[in-house]
Amino acid sequence: MYKVAILGCENSHANIFLKLVLEEKLVEDMEFVGVYSDEIEAAQKLNEQFGVPVMQTPDELVGKVDGVIITARHGANHYKYAKPYIESGIPMFIDKPVTVDEEEAVTFMKELKANGVRVSGGSCLGFANYIQELKQAVKEETYGKVLGGHMRAALDMNNPYGGFFFYSQHLVQMMGEVFGYFPDSVQMFSREKRYTCVVRYADFDVTAEYAVGCYNYYAGISCEKEFVGSMFDLRDCFAKEFMAYYNLLRGGEQEQSYEEFIAPVFVLNAMHRSMESGKEEKINRAGEI
Repeated sequence: MYKVAILGCENSHANIFLKLVLEEKLVEDMEFVGVYSDEIEAAQKLNEQFGVPVMQTPDELVGKVDGVIITARHGANHYKYAKPYIESGIPMFIDKPVTVDEEEAVTFMKELKANGVRVSGGSCLGFANYIQELKQAVKEETYGKVLGGHMRAALDMNNPYGGFFFYSQHLVQMMGEVFGYFPDSVQMFSREKRYTCVVRYADFDVTAEYAVGCYNYYAGISCEKEFVGSMFDLRDCFAKEFMAYYNLLRGGEQEQSYEEFIAPVFVLNAMHRSMESGKEEKINRAGEI
């Protein structure tokens, strides 16, 4: 049995992953041996519902688990929770945002690499069937050369979990999967309950639209032959996201490069700078921090 701890279990991912394994039996060789949250009530609720032991400190299972799932609602807690386990070399699931700080993202990546820690996570939106279809269409130029695109996702600005950073990686993950994780610059324009960002890649631009409080997701690609786009659902996103991590537990290869995994942190920070400056902002690279 693979022994796994969930750290930062106030996030809905904790409930969903526990249900997938303990109730739906998606896999049958995983045991959850502890849950931890700075918000103790969140851990206690999971203990009552699923019977998983409550950890008193986030590091108490170092050396005693085969993997950790880190799902804190505030991305600023992810590195803090992960750090004690990194030297163990065990695979990690790290929820979105990976972190909210660019320098910390680079430090995090270097330590993961140095210890051979394989990671998965980010936003589950990257696993959506429609997003993967568009990704393939762009890769194969199914509709001709890409001229641009449009993405729309929800945003929650008023929260105690990092404000803009709390929910915004969903859109960036969608965009990264379809068009690539390394655009050059962004410029954000705000109106009431809407934020529209022009994301500049080397050869085209993508419009990234955040709609506050509107939890529908849309994606489209503009190509030489036609524009293809639609609203899409999140069916099976969580299960696919979980199975990507389970694959690491079983010794599988990491699907993204470390640079791709932390890339959304730099896009989000550039967006946030543009929100404040009103100007086009360069997106940093890991090697520049």
